[in-house]
Amino acid sequence: MRDFGRSDNPAVQAQLDRLAALSLPQGRLGLDTIRALMERLGNPHRALPPTFHVAGTNGKGSTCAFLRAMLEAEGYRVHVTTSPHLVRYNERIRLAGELISDAMLADVLEEVLDAGEDLGPSFFEVTIAAAFLAFSRTPADACVVEVGMGGRFDATNVVGPEVLAACGIAALGLDHERFLLAPEEGVPKEPMARIAFEKAGIAKRSVPLVSIARPPLEAASIAAVAREKGASLLVQGEDWEAFAFDGGLAYSDQAGGAGKQGMNLGPPALPGAHQIENAGLAIAMLRHQSMIEVGYRAFSAGLQNARWPARMQRLSPGPLTGRREVWLDGGHNPQAGAMLGAHFRDKRLHLVIGMIEGKDPASLIGPLGPALASITAVPVPGHDWHPASAFGPAAQPAPDLASALAMIPHDGLPVLIAGSLYLAGEVLRLNDELPD
Repeated sequence: MRDFGRSDNPAVQAQLDRLAALSLPQGRLGLDTIRALMERLGNPHRALPPTFHVAGTNGKGSTCAFLRAMLEAEGYRVHVTTSPHLVRYNERIRLAGELISDAMLADVLEEVLDAGEDLGPSFFEVTIAAAFLAFSRTPADACVVEVGMGGRFDATNVVGPEVLAACGIAALGLDHERFLLAPEEGVPKEPMARIAFEKAGIAKRSVPLVSIARPPLEAASIAAVAREKGASLLVQGEDWEAFAFDGGLAYSDQAGGAGKQGMNLGPPALPGAHQIENAGLAIAMLRHQSMIEVGYRAFSAGLQNARWPARMQRLSPGPLTGRREVWLDGGHNPQAGAMLGAHFRDKRLHLVIGMIEGKDPASLIGPLGPALASITAVPVPGHDWHPASAFGPAAQPAPDLASALAMIPHDGLPVLIAGSLYLAGEVLRLNDELPD
């Protein structure tokens, strides 16, 4: 099953029902359809304010959250499009700081679906076209755009150098292998080099391309694409640095040709050591572009104000959690598992896990193993999911999230709910913590 979202608004739901009937035709990759669709809509993506485009496997959403928070801390109005949504489809489109209203969402979806009826666009192509159409009709000072899958053939890659302030590539890992590793002539053969090649496909001529890739194969692949595209490549460890220092984040670069400049900033609001790198990427993207000014105070305030639901989120007391210490993370791949394992390395905790079929249970259970006091497996609503037996002989099943939490002893240990963004959305809904 696929997640298209539900809405209490009949006009929005009518368009979501139309979206649910769309699918990506087998074997079709490329930008021809989204370009044709944008042409029919008047090419609204060519009239956007300065735009920051972010690709990556892990951390691109967090980087977008830091970018938005830093830009808003400078006083700018910011459009944002990210994916997937957790509870409401509206989360995918933020207009000048606010989630898109139901009325405008229904209107732009209807307009895009009508315009592309004979083109056979995908769910994501319609979503991105609707976002850019809404962006073009609402005044703002900047845009933050998260890549959906890959980069080279992602629908967001219609944005051009005329609006791009900077592009960024967050941490890389194997993901969406069926599409991103599909056989093709003239592309890298080694899997991680190919992933890097696909992500670097967002590079544009004369636009800064800021990367945190360090392994030689990944870095070389990104550098080759940057040279071919004529993008100016800025790599962590060479052109900029971000690292934990004295409880906060230290950042330095030579942007602006004024010699090496350093900043000691506070700790990121988003927990996890990996967020130092994501926040650094956001700062580097802002520091190495020239379309919009952002200063030290905005970097510092943005670090402290950034919010990114379901990514190492400490849940508030609520109907689902009660007053227990409960953490939520939607990560489901080896990189997310490594991050969780590092974060909880010196702690004991109870794990509630729900993972859809096709994802590897060992990617989370392996890194977390030493910390686990118990494992409780739950279904992922609306999807085929792994049974408790997939998570090892000690895992016990529960029919739903409330039952799973009720089964865990009140022994003072924290609880981590993880394994799927779809599950994370259900957690937020049940705990009355809707993303806003």
